[in-house]
Amino acid sequence: MSFVFDRFRRLFANQQVVILTLLLAAGLIIVVFFGDILGPVLAALVLAYLLEGVVRAVVRAGASRRYTVPLVFTLFMVATIAAVFGLAPLLSRQLTQLVQQVPVMFGHGQNLLMELPARYPAVFTEQQVIEIISRIRGEVAGVGQAVLSQSLASVVSVITFMVYLILVPLLVFFFLKDKNQLLAWFRHYLPRERGLARRVWRDVDRQIGNYIRGKFWEILVVWFASYMAFTLLDLQFAMLLSLAVGLSVIIPYIGATVVTLPIFVVGLYQFGWSSDLAVLMIVYGVIQALDGNVLVPLLFSEVVDLHPIAIIVAILFFGGIWGFWGVFFAIPLATVVQAVLKAWPDEEAAGEFPPKKPENVS
Repeated sequence: MSFVFDRFRRLFANQQVVILTLLLAAGLIIVVFFGDILGPVLAALVLAYLLEGVVRAVVRAGASRRYTVPLVFTLFMVATIAAVFGLAPLLSRQLTQLVQQVPVMFGHGQNLLMELPARYPAVFTEQQVIEIISRIRGEVAGVGQAVLSQSLASVVSVITFMVYLILVPLLVFFFLKDKNQLLAWFRHYLPRERGLARRVWRDVDRQIGNYIRGKFWEILVVWFASYMAFTLLDLQFAMLLSLAVGLSVIIPYIGATVVTLPIFVVGLYQFGWSSDLAVLMIVYGVIQALDGNVLVPLLFSEVVDLHPIAIIVAILFFGGIWGFWGVFFAIPLATVVQAVLKAWPDEEAAGEFPPKKPENVS
């Protein structure tokens, strides 16, 4: 134990290690205790990272950042407004139709389940099917109560949405426009001996930005591929379900598992127990397999500079510690850990060993 304590004491005798540790602790405290309050700021930072890649590309081509930022921000707002007004009516209509057909789907599914004992008497009994239907009814009732409670809190949700709608674009614009001034102001309050923290920040800044841009492209690719597949298969609510599949990649593995259920239910209601349903689920499985085994390693092993094995381990590790949010932030947290490990001083640099004496060459 004395060896451990002595090593710990010598390591933290390095001023830069202490500064880095305090900054990491302060960042963790801010996110954990003030994350909800700073929600608009965090959302704006994500969008600012996304647009910063475009701004840097245009500036590298020879344009001035002073004029590039307003142009990129204006194009982003125009594209966002066009997408919202173009997709919102379609998504709203499909969502309304889906909600209205839920009771019909439930009754249709109940009839299909009641046919199982006759089709497969060696596997299913009538009593088992009745128990399954009772459990499904209980789950549906629980979901209905959750939806009702959410609707009662809709006023608060609308107010929150309006706050985000106003604050987030303003914050994004100023984060882009005054990036250098904001960073200079922040650095002014940091200790001068922060070389270790500076190296970590450079790596984290680059990798977090690359992760956000990579995740954005993953959402678009999976959304487009799913929409094309569902449209070719003539699946109802193709746009709504494909959007859900695209957004599910934000939470690796778990998101895909959750989205599988509505796709299967809609397919079962539309096609029944037929080859069309089998084709739908096979195509959906192929899209998920390509996303998980081709697109994600391609994007995030190169873009985020993490090996696919490291990504999977990060999801399992942080998800096991912090549940939903651990899975959601697994890759960004892994990039922070990787940056800290890369920049962490070795034993000699941290003061573990005394410097070697020059050899006597006389």
